[in-house]
This record gives sequence, C-alpha cells and structure tokens, in this order.
Amino acid sequence: MRNKYLSLLPGLLVLLLFPMGPTAQNSKACALRCPPNSSCVNGTACRCAPGFISFSGEIFTDPLESCDDINECGPPSQVDCGSSADCQNTEGGYYCTCSPGYEPVSGAMIFRNESENTCRDVDECSSGQHQCHNSTVCVNTVSSYTCHCRQGWEPKPGLKDKQKDTICKEISFPTWTAPSGIKSQVLSHFLNRIQDLGRNFSSASVLNTVQDLVQETGDLLETPGDLKTLPFSEQHFVVTNLLFGLENVLRGVSKALPKGSFTFNSSAGIELSLEVQVPSYRNITLIQKQTKMMLTWDTVHDSGDSGLAVVGLLSTPGMDRFLAEAPLVLDAEELTTLHETHRGLLQETSHILLSDVISAFITNKDTENLRSPVTFVFQHSVTPGPREKVHCVYWEHGQNGSGHWDTRGCWVTSTRDNSTTCQCSHLSIFAVLMAHYSVQEEDPALTVITYVGLSLSLLCLLLAALTFLLCKAIQNTSTSLHLQLSLCLFLAHLLFLTAIDRTESKVLCAIIAGALHYLYLASFTWMLLVGLHLFLSARNLTVVNYSGINRFMKKAMFPVGYGVPAVIVAISAASRPHLYGTSTSCWLHSEKGFKWGFLGPVCAIFSVNLAFFLMTLWILKRKLCSLNSEVSTLQNTRMLTFKATAQLFILGCTWFLGILQVGPAARVMAYLFTIINSLQGVFIFLVYCLLSQQVREQYRKWLKRIRKTKAESEKYTLSSRTMSEGCKHSEET
Repeated sequence: MRNKYLSLLPGLLVLLLFPMGPTAQNSKACALRCPPNSSCVNGTACRCAPGFISFSGEIFTDPLESCDDINECGPPSQVDCGSSADCQNTEGGYYCTCSPGYEPVSGAMIFRNESENTCRDVDECSSGQHQCHNSTVCVNTVSSYTCHCRQGWEPKPGLKDKQKDTICKEISFPTWTAPSGIKSQVLSHFLNRIQDLGRNFSSASVLNTVQDLVQETGDLLETPGDLKTLPFSEQHFVVTNLLFGLENVLRGVSKALPKGSFTFNSSAGIELSLEVQVPSYRNITLIQKQTKMMLTWDTVHDSGDSGLAVVGLLSTPGMDRFLAEAPLVLDAEELTTLHETHRGLLQETSHILLSDVISAFITNKDTENLRSPVTFVFQHSVTPGPREKVHCVYWEHGQNGSGHWDTRGCWVTSTRDNSTTCQCSHLSIFAVLMAHYSVQEEDPALTVITYVGLSLSLLCLLLAALTFLLCKAIQNTSTSLHLQLSLCLFLAHLLFLTAIDRTESKVLCAIIAGALHYLYLASFTWMLLVGLHLFLSARNLTVVNYSGINRFMKKAMFPVGYGVPAVIVAISAASRPHLYGTSTSCWLHSEKGFKWGFLGPVCAIFSVNLAFFLMTLWILKRKLCSLNSEVSTLQNTRMLTFKATAQLFILGCTWFLGILQVGPAARVMAYLFTIINSLQGVFIFLVYCLLSQQVREQYRKWLKRIRKTKAESEKYTLSSRTMSEGCKHSEET
C-alpha cells in the first residue's frame, strides 16, 4: 500500500512545481512590502489605490510612506455637484446628495456630478413637514421655512416673529391709567369710553377702534367742559396723561393694521397719519395740513423685530388751551446762544404756541437716541418779531405726573414767516413755540466810555510804538517785545472800534471775527513773552547769564508771538468756520464751546503770567534783603518790582474783570472792565514810556530839538522878511 502511494510522489511534485515557477519569480520581483490601500509595482515601488495618495505622489519607493484618502470635496473642491447639493467624502471616493431642505426629482439620493443633479426645494409648509405653532402661519423659504404671526397677532414676550419656534398671541388693547387726584366728569366720561373700546377690541375691528379713538379725543378737546376750570397745574397733569396715554394706545393697536397707509380725522380737526410697511432703505414722509414729518426706516425699525413697522403722526389742534402758562426750560447751550442773538436780554416774559401740538411715534419704544434725526416742518401764521425767538420744543414728562416744554435734543434748522423746520434726536410730543423776551437797551455811558477810552488808547499805543521804535537809548529785547505788543493791541483795538458791528455780510463778519481772534491772541502771547522776559531779567540779578537770555528771546519771540496764535486760529477756522461771527457782532459764537478757542489760551496765559509774577516778586524780595547800600542796583531792583506789579495788572487782571460780570455786582464790574480795559494802551504808555527816565530824557532832547528847529525857522523867517523889506525900500529910493 505504501509503495503504491510512493509511486505517485514524483508526479505530484511535478504538478506542484509547475504553477509555482511564475509565482516564485513575481514574489522575488515584489519583495517590497506595500502599505494598506496600495499595490506593488515592482521590487522597489508601490502604487496607491484610486482615491488615495502618498506624500510623494501616486507611486512611491519609501517603505515608511502611507496612502491617505483624497478629500475630493475640498477645499479646493475637485467635484462639482451642482446647485442645492453637497459633496460627501468617503474612504477612497465621494458622492453628492441634495442639501437640507431639498429633494431629488429622480429619486436617486446619491449621484456623482452636476449632470445627475435633480435637486429641488422642499415645501415644508404644504407637505406638512414644518413644526410651526398653531398660532402662526408657515411660510416656505428657500431650503427652509419660518413661522409668522397672523395679522393682529404678535410674538409672546421673549420670542421673535418669523422664527421656527415663534409662538404668537392676539394683540391686546393697552392699559390707559387715569391721572390720580383729578376730579373731572368730562375726563371720567372720556376714560370710560376708552375702556369700552378696549373691552370690545379685536384685530378684525382695528380700523374702527382707531377712528373711534381719534373722534373721542377730538370731542374732548372741542368741549372740554369742567377741564377748563381746573388749576393750570392740574390742566398740565391732564395734558400729560392725554398725550402719552393716547400715544401708547395708538402704538399698540396700530400693530394690528395691515400693510399700507392710513389717515384718520375727527370733526374737531384731529388728524392721524399712519404708515405700516416692511422696513426698507427709503425715507418716510407723512404730510398733514399743518405739519410734515420726515425720517428713515432704519430710525423706525427695531433690529430685533422682523415684522411690519409702524410710523404715526398725530396732530391735536385745541390742545394748546390746556397749556397756558406751561413753563419753558432751555438747555444751557441754547440759552447762551439766545443771549448772543438778543443783546441785552433780560428774561422771557411770555410765550405762545405757533403750531399744533403733535405726537410722533414708531413701533420701537426706544426713541431716546435715534440713529439719525427726525425732521419736522410746522406751518404757522405768526411771524416772530425782533424781540421774539422761535423754539422747537417737546413736552417733557415730569416725575410728579405733570410736564413742561423743553428744548434738549431739538433745534431749529430754518424759520420763515409762515413755517419753521425743526430736527430732533428723539421722538415725543412736539410743537413750535415763540417766546417774547424783555431786552435791556445798551447803556449809553458804557458806549461813550468804550469809544473814548479806545480812542485814547489808540493814541497812546501809537506814541508808545513810535517811542520803542525811535528811541535808541532804550532799544533792547524788552523794547522789541513791548513794540510788538503795542502794535498788536493797536490793530486789535482799531479793528474792534471800526468793524465789530459790521454784520451785514456774513463772510466779511467772519473774516473780521477771525482777524480779531488772531490779533487779541497775538497780544496775549506777546504779554506772555513780556512776562517771561521780566522773570528772566529778575533771575539775572542772581545768575549772570544775560547774553544767553537775549539770544534765547531773539530766536524764540517772533515764531512764538505770531506763530502760536496763527496755529490756534487755523485749527478753529478749519474745524468750525461757521461759528465765526454772530447776528449782533463779529466775534466768536458760544455754540459748542467755540469761545474756548479764545478763553482757553487767555486763561492759560493769565495763569502762567501770575506764576511769573509771584516768582519774580520772590526773587526780588530775596535780592532786596541781600543788597548793600549800592544805589544803582537798589533802584534797578525796585524798578523791576514796580514793573512786575504793573505787568500783572495791565496784562491779566483787566481781562479777569470780564469773568466777574455776574450777579448783583455785574453792572459795577461792567463799568470797571470797560474803563480799565479800554485804557490799557494808556497804562502801557504810562508805565513803559513816561515813567522811564531814559525815555523822559529822550523826550526832552526831542523837545529841545523841536524848539531849536522852531526858533531857527522863526529866525530864518524873520531874517528873510527883513531882507525882503530892505530890498523893497532900496527899490523905492
């Protein structure tokens, strides 16, 4: 048996070895071990499978490399699945599917390229695939859907409209609280009627409800009954309640209105205009008989609300009968402007309403600081007089329930005989009010003092400038400083005296104001340099470095004296050129603190000069204590002390009196300021010329020379006359 099988062994070996020949050869050729997702190319290289790639490429020789999946979906994407479709990457491949909210028309959920794409939008609303609450309406969108509140409904608190989780409730009639402490049958009847409208309100009857509100308000204003017998304070209380209560109710119920424009009128002339629109970028204009309002949708619309927006304008003629003696409060800036516009203004004596009282409201309740101002145009039949001022006002709700007229956040942009245009940065209850002011006429004595004093100062400044220029005995750095100071003050006083009231041309007045700004600033800057030089001169008594002081002052005085004022005026003119010149004088306007372009440097220079004065006195006091009996040094030191004291008085204190013109002493301070300041040139001539021994000696020399010249002239004239008479006598003989 064993021999039988052994005889078959050679044949079996032949069969086994025959197929192993080629395989053995291939195994020898692919001795390299290839990583997963690859196949052998030869004994030294491998090839990545389709959909995979190595660091070296499709074919690689490094046995440590691997074949990684190629992301065909990118980025950058190597596949175009078409619109409304998404690419899905797989291990070694990819496929395309329709985006969420889309489905394939062909039924094939997976495809390879754009040509196989049959995706289309799924209408979740009609197919019932939405999850909208039953208080909303499903609206299909591209690839999705939103849930909208029905007309007359609004989102519940804390939720937003047009969301997938929106839940709505029917719009309710706002609560109107009656003013406490007011006993009036007419008002009680009106508020009862409002409550009846609220109980019967529904979104379907919103148009009738709004019309009834307007009519009831008109009836109340037309027949106020016992409201007119209430004290003024209680009438103002009622007005505040009526205006803000009506605005709150109209804002609430108007949300139930459909898209469009609506106008409601009452028999008493009440007019209500409503605009209900989807927010856009265009402007809104509501026009009534006596009023027009213009604003933009971005001002109206709340960024957190995606529904319809409402803009309302309510005119209430007849409301003014309850506003007698309502106080007017002006903001500080407008009050300052008013005092500039009406010279000699004392106080407001009375005011009247030129326009209807209007209420402007929008869907968004946060209207304190609007993105852009709202413009109102009011028509009126009364033309303001010279002592009357038109104000754009709003009714400010007081903490005690009453109110008053206020101007904060509102301003007049233009006014004509029969119309006034206002702009406001907030929304409220508005009107145009004309106030009458009592005006104090200018004091003729102050005018005479100003003209006489300035004329005398001009003469003295001219004499001082000629003295500093021609008197060689006193020419030094100090004299040069006083010469520039005198020239600047001379030109400033001359321009002030001749052109301060030239307000006919706005351009010319602005140029005059700018020139005065520069000349007075230059005068103060030279005052500062004079104070600095005086301090350095006093310091020179203890530290001998006079030549260094002179070199420093000569290099710095002209760039500082004329350059610094030029920079200040240039900045002021470039930033607010329209604030040069007012309606009554060619000077700086007080609006937005523009006068600080002059007062700021003046206060700074006065403070620095005061510091120089105190330091100079300290140095001189120490010097006087340490002096011996040397007369010349003692006299020099005393003269510096006198000049330091006179310097502070002339160059600072005279202007400081202008700030003290307030309170009961204002009239006295006005006289002191006018007298002392107008005689500033006289003081300069007195201190720096007449009280200087060198100048007086030079004056004596000039006088002697003039007398000598005059005597020689008279002698020559007498000699000529004698010779002429002698010639005539000889001719006669």
